[in-house]
Amino acid sequence: MSPPTPGRASMLRRPEQGRAAFLELFFDLVFVLTFFRLSEELLEDLSWSGAFQTLVLLLAVLHVWFYTARFTNLFDPRHPLIQLLVLSTMFGTLLMAAAAPEAFDRKGLVFAGAYVTVRVGVLAVGVLVLSGQEGQRNAVRLLFWVGMASVPWIAGAFLHDWARGALWATAAAVEYVGIALGFLTPRLGRAGTRRRADIVVVEEHVAERYQQFVIIALGAPILVTGLTFGNGKFGVDRSAATLVAFITTALLWRIYIHRAGALLADAMEATRNPRRVAVLTIHSHVIMVAGIVAIAVGDELVITHPLGDTDPAWIAVILGGPALFLAGRATLEYAVFGRMSKPRVIGALTLVAITPAMRSVPPLAAATTAALILAGVAVADAARTRRLPAERPSPPA
Repeated sequence: MSPPTPGRASMLRRPEQGRAAFLELFFDLVFVLTFFRLSEELLEDLSWSGAFQTLVLLLAVLHVWFYTARFTNLFDPRHPLIQLLVLSTMFGTLLMAAAAPEAFDRKGLVFAGAYVTVRVGVLAVGVLVLSGQEGQRNAVRLLFWVGMASVPWIAGAFLHDWARGALWATAAAVEYVGIALGFLTPRLGRAGTRRRADIVVVEEHVAERYQQFVIIALGAPILVTGLTFGNGKFGVDRSAATLVAFITTALLWRIYIHRAGALLADAMEATRNPRRVAVLTIHSHVIMVAGIVAIAVGDELVITHPLGDTDPAWIAVILGGPALFLAGRATLEYAVFGRMSKPRVIGALTLVAITPAMRSVPPLAAATTAALILAGVAVADAARTRRLPAERPSPPA
């Protein structure tokens, strides 16, 4: 491979640029709206079909963030062209968020069109900018898989009901299968498992971006909690529900950042198989963000109806959201330390096991129980830290 030309080299991110740029933080803001809109869509149709549709849209939205974060890890976000591309992606995501509640109705083409445009557009520019470099081969691999997924995305926008859902689910699955297969592409093979010397991958930056993204995702339950509480009476029951919702969100933050969340950059540097750690990290954050969206829905239900009968569908989000988050966080623990986190696994299984019993208690009691289980996980984390204060990352080989 030939060395990059001076003009193209100036667009690449340098090793000393380890911190996230203001542009990236600004880009993240649109996802507060996006997650809020997705939680509202799920609340409007709290059923298996509604959950399926929300999941498909969420997978698409997460793809946009993951690959924009990858893009800004390779390229200097201070360069005017890179800024233009990131801002264009941000506007496309804004359109996706606006169309999300009716994406499976009359705004399907808006959602799919915006998604395909931002995904293909950024990758096409990456292929051109990286001409002659090893990184170009990786960009072509990504473009190949995105191109395959684009067909069912656009085709599904012209269909309705189950046909659209089937095609869009296939499209979302194609890209995640591509991640698992290392973007296996005809004539190019898989993406390498080792770092490429001519493309800078700053582990500190990638880890920081994931941490920031989780904080942005946690903005959804905070926003839902504040808006829901502010739109009604400040009674004792609703105030208690609001307090439980806030404590739950704070515990999610604490459980995420503890050890594995804080040491993700060190794990990326220590591993001999960066691609495997990257895949596990992506999948873990998909599961955690799905749990956070469900938690936001549960918060609104609990604050609006703290007492009285609990619908079985409500229990699914009140307890299922925290269970999903713990499952995703356990996966991240494995990516960083090469082991499963027993407190997180036990916490998730406990939430699932008590689901039948929680159907007979008020929503506030169910939410309080979930918060107590999360608190138990946080306490177990603190106890482990006292026993093993210097535990270092040991990612799976």
